[in-house]
Amino acid sequence: MLVRCIALLALCCALPLHAADLRIDTGHGARIWTTGQLLARPDVQKVSIPDDVAFHRAMQYQAVPLRALLPGLAHGERLKFVANDGFSVDIAGDAILNQAGAQAWLAIEDPQHPWPALPGNKGDAGPFYVVWTNPAAAQVSSEQWPYQLARIEGTQDIAARFPATAPAASVPVDSPVRRGYAVFQRTCFACHTLNGEGDARLGPDLNIPHSPTEYLSPAMLRAFIRNPQSLRRWPEGRMTGFPTQASLSDADLDAVMAYLTYMAKHRPARLP
Repeated sequence: MLVRCIALLALCCALPLHAADLRIDTGHGARIWTTGQLLARPDVQKVSIPDDVAFHRAMQYQAVPLRALLPGLAHGERLKFVANDGFSVDIAGDAILNQAGAQAWLAIEDPQHPWPALPGNKGDAGPFYVVWTNPAAAQVSSEQWPYQLARIEGTQDIAARFPATAPAASVPVDSPVRRGYAVFQRTCFACHTLNGEGDARLGPDLNIPHSPTEYLSPAMLRAFIRNPQSLRRWPEGRMTGFPTQASLSDADLDAVMAYLTYMAKHRPARLP
């Protein structure tokens, strides 16, 4: 029995720590990739990120071009990236297929050389993390860097999946409300629901029972979106904010405010 216990302990020590699986199903055939399989791919390479969104400093990763893992992905399609912590974000296939300079990479945490802990007591970024080189070329927002990634799957347009989040058809296409809805999708919807609809479970609903536009002044809400700790200091708070024009322009922030103000007057008749 002692010999068996020693052998089992030796086996456990020999196994890689934190190895994981990534499920990809874009509608062109499901595939599960293990950490070992991804690190053994011939196209894995070292990628340098000068200003990493999650770590707030320069980082280097072993990574694979994301589009190489998405055979059959076409322009106009959308993908949903779901993390282990409940974070969920939609990314347009056009951004991943973009040839103008931005490139999405799947960073793979090597169990023998784990990444450092995230700043602010936010845990680990592994086992998989979508990072971007030259993200400005595709207008990639900070929310489109999902870490702790568990699966990637094909999905529909957000307005089709969650109609209660969409402005009425009568709202003009070029209105601030429409623009705000687009900004909301790429910056807020990854963590929040609205009118009870959405995939994310990290943050509260932004319209039920009340919109933040109803209990915060416009100046306070703008300040909160820029820096959540400006309203109430909470070390365990997970919202990072959008402090720079690159992460969220003033025009986009105004549009989000217009969208939230509009949706405050358009709650569903029957709340979920």
